[in-house]
Amino acid sequence: MIIDDHYYDVIIVGTGAGGGTLAYKLASTGKKILILERGDFMPLEEQNRSNIDIFQRDRYHAPEQWYDHTGEPFSPQTNYAIGGNTKIYGAALLRRREKDFEAVTHQAGISPEWCVKYDEFEPYYTEAENLYKVHGESQTDSTEPTHSADYPYPAVSHEPEIQKIYEAIANQGLHPSTIPLGLTRQEDDPTSDSEESCLVPALKSANVTLKTQAKVIALHTNPSGRSVKGVEAEVGGQSYLFLGDIVVLACGAINSAALLLRSANDSHPKGLANSSDQVGRNLMKSLLSSVVQLSTKPNNGSFQKSIYVNDFYWGDEDFPYPMGHIQNSGGLLTDIIFAESPPVFSIVARLMPNFGLKQLATHSIGWWAQTEDLPDSNNRVRLENNKIHIDYNPNNTEAHDRLIYRWTDVLKNIEKSLDGFRTGFLHPRAESPLQVVANQCGTCRFGDDPLTSVLDRDCRTHDLDNLYVVDGSFFPSNAAVSPALTIIANALRVGDRLAERLK
Repeated sequence: MIIDDHYYDVIIVGTGAGGGTLAYKLASTGKKILILERGDFMPLEEQNRSNIDIFQRDRYHAPEQWYDHTGEPFSPQTNYAIGGNTKIYGAALLRRREKDFEAVTHQAGISPEWCVKYDEFEPYYTEAENLYKVHGESQTDSTEPTHSADYPYPAVSHEPEIQKIYEAIANQGLHPSTIPLGLTRQEDDPTSDSEESCLVPALKSANVTLKTQAKVIALHTNPSGRSVKGVEAEVGGQSYLFLGDIVVLACGAINSAALLLRSANDSHPKGLANSSDQVGRNLMKSLLSSVVQLSTKPNNGSFQKSIYVNDFYWGDEDFPYPMGHIQNSGGLLTDIIFAESPPVFSIVARLMPNFGLKQLATHSIGWWAQTEDLPDSNNRVRLENNKIHIDYNPNNTEAHDRLIYRWTDVLKNIEKSLDGFRTGFLHPRAESPLQVVANQCGTCRFGDDPLTSVLDRDCRTHDLDNLYVVDGSFFPSNAAVSPALTIIANALRVGDRLAERLK
């Protein structure tokens, strides 16, 4: 093993929403920071693709296999590159609702309370929206939490055909809103991601070092087991050991948990930071289903998503439990997650015979229905023969089904007043499969009790004084909106705590 001849104040593992944002936050401290990323810079032609290639089964999948609860292998849809999954995400950056930080009763159980509430997150949400150039408005959605400042940029305009749908939804007595999106307004790279917003400016500081194609394989503790002394990584076929005072994991909820488990030693036989036996448990990834409207008029297949509806977020008069969030997918030739829904297009192909895949995509409007899944200790990440196994069974499914039924009824009603839709046709739906882990969270939950949580309220591990986790692992509960903005805001929050510690 080669021991790197530098000593760092902070070592950050991962460059996505958590790691990249934290690197940006700490760059101005002047402290010596090392960022380790297992991937490399992602060519522009691989980002934000707007053609039929996104439906290739191997595109945007990690070059490795994970295993489901039956032992069957699958290739996860996750991105190893500078910027992580923010390089391929839809850039929808929504705040958790204030009530999402409290204990909430769902039809299938309780979504637990957070130890840190919305009021503490709010200024960091505002900071995150400015950093990631969020375009939005907050007047039309009654579930929108309080803002200390307006969105920094105005909301995007709807495409003409989408504007008609927006108005038709409003005429049903619902309250459609414009999705807050992180946008650069650059034609070649339109979405604001961790690389663009955080890493590029951070790397202008001489105290920040980035090593790419550096796959971290283990953390090593000091003899007492109370702190991490080194980070072991494979770089160019060689094993390196990097030394530093503070280590921060931001590999994604699944990979961070796997790394902690893989780093077991005599002081931590169940894995690092795992005295509570909670590392890897309570994996959540959202219940996410696609619903398709069939159109007789073609679209270009590459327009920006722009509508969301939260009228059913907390339930309705017929179902007094949360159901979830609706948003349009944008053009189906740009929605990378939608490419994981081949059952939808199998049905569409039967309804629209003689259409090729591109024709199907350009004669369809896609919608996402998203419901909160609840923490379950049996839904977990575990290692077997050093391979990642994902034991995951969806829960809260009745609420999700009800959301889809409600939304299908809305689509049927609005199609009566719109030209260009096949009224009376089915609205095909499909659940996103296990390999879609875009909303992964919960595997190292934070809390005040070391017996039931892995991290404290500042996302430092209870068991090791200098080890932090700033990806979606810290979530005690999921929500019906994407976790991305909350991960970013939390990285900024933890960054303030680390800056104080580094003084």
